[in-house]
Amino acid sequence: MQQRREKEMVRGEAEAVVACSDKSMKIGATMWDLETGEKLLHIPTCASPPFGFLCLRNRFLVASQINKHGSIGDGAILVWPFNKPQQPLLNYTVEAVGPLCCTNDGIYLVGGALSGIAYLWNVTNGKLLKTWRAHNKSLNCMAFSDDDSFLISSSVDGTICVWSMISLLDIEETTSSPPSLHCLSGHTSSITGLLTIPNSILVSSSLDGTCKVWDFIYGRLVQTQVYLFAITSITLHQRERLLFCGMENGTIIVNKLDIGLKEGPSMGTVAQPLELKGQNGAISALTCSRACLISASEDCTIYIWDIFNWEVIHRFNLQKAGKVTNLVIVSRSALVSASKYETVSNKYYVSPLDKYPQLINSFKGTTTLLSLCPLHKGNQTCIDLRSSDLSRQKISSSQKADVPMSMTIQMKVETSIKNHVLATNMAEHVTVINKQLQSQLLNFIQHRLLCPNIINTHKTRRKKLKIQSLVREEKNLKP
Repeated sequence: MQQRREKEMVRGEAEAVVACSDKSMKIGATMWDLETGEKLLHIPTCASPPFGFLCLRNRFLVASQINKHGSIGDGAILVWPFNKPQQPLLNYTVEAVGPLCCTNDGIYLVGGALSGIAYLWNVTNGKLLKTWRAHNKSLNCMAFSDDDSFLISSSVDGTICVWSMISLLDIEETTSSPPSLHCLSGHTSSITGLLTIPNSILVSSSLDGTCKVWDFIYGRLVQTQVYLFAITSITLHQRERLLFCGMENGTIIVNKLDIGLKEGPSMGTVAQPLELKGQNGAISALTCSRACLISASEDCTIYIWDIFNWEVIHRFNLQKAGKVTNLVIVSRSALVSASKYETVSNKYYVSPLDKYPQLINSFKGTTTLLSLCPLHKGNQTCIDLRSSDLSRQKISSSQKADVPMSMTIQMKVETSIKNHVLATNMAEHVTVINKQLQSQLLNFIQHRLLCPNIINTHKTRRKKLKIQSLVREEKNLKP
């Protein structure tokens, strides 16, 4: 009875899972209801590499697209709105992008390329805010911290880098390479998963058979778990603090995530972990809902496990679909409200993503107004403001002449637009100053955290000097 109550409390709102593969674009992406197993949605012509598929605020599905040859031109990112999944927004990038990740509010999107270069977009207006070399080799996984203050990236060479979002959002230098906060080099093989937990905890897995727990603020290794087989995928149930590790032999290891209170790294094998068996191929993707574990294998099967009794609730067999590379959990309510986008007061739109970063120039007569209209109308409007000065000269030279109504309206519109541009530039300038102040504050906080004992050391030295002087005086006063 208690177990049933726990199930009802955890389940809450109905959820669905979306799966896509890396080879067959004819199969596309498919969505199933987690409770009934009913197929809810199918998106054709979708194939994505590992960690290249995500959901933006339960409104859009985003995928770094690949074809059967492993690439598509110079790279592309597709965006599907839930209300019109048959009309995706195609964004061409400079090069093929693999892993993707987004902030919790769905404002910022980051993509990693095979060249080791990372790209940062503001998806609401489409601006490419930053491009920088994050790693020397291909990026294969990316994740944000729980508060979106830090970006963690990993490479095929086993390195993990921690980046401050304050530094990345420096709009003055769009192509500069900001220094990383830390470079974590504990794995000896390719990274297969990154998980962030509150209190600055990072969990990473690798093909070297180890799962490591880090404090990414201090760059300190907290714990290492060693397994007999290569770890191909990991996921975490936040509520129950259950860590799931998918192995290359098809088993799933279940552990209670226990970070421990001991200082310094600890290492060892996990004592009698729970093993889930049933799938024959290597586990290619894992994710968790409120009450279920969803696993995908290279044998083209998807299992939905009940985390309370570890029974398989549903089993899906995707014949000739290729390896399932991504599993994403979405809310059923998003599908119901997808047809009511126009009536929602708090609208959230995605604009076409820029291919190259836009240089921030002073006002030169022409400006681009970014459109926040719906996805199927996501175009930009360019208005030439140079005619405003010419119109003013003509009017001043012939003040007695009658001014046509159309020119008067045009002049008012152009003047309003110019004032709007000047106000926008001033706001951006204030934003830059604010970010610089935040960066200085962050550096000050890091200095205080990393050097907390400097002040106490000075005070202790002063006390010691006073005590020594008193002792000397006493010795001098003695006969």
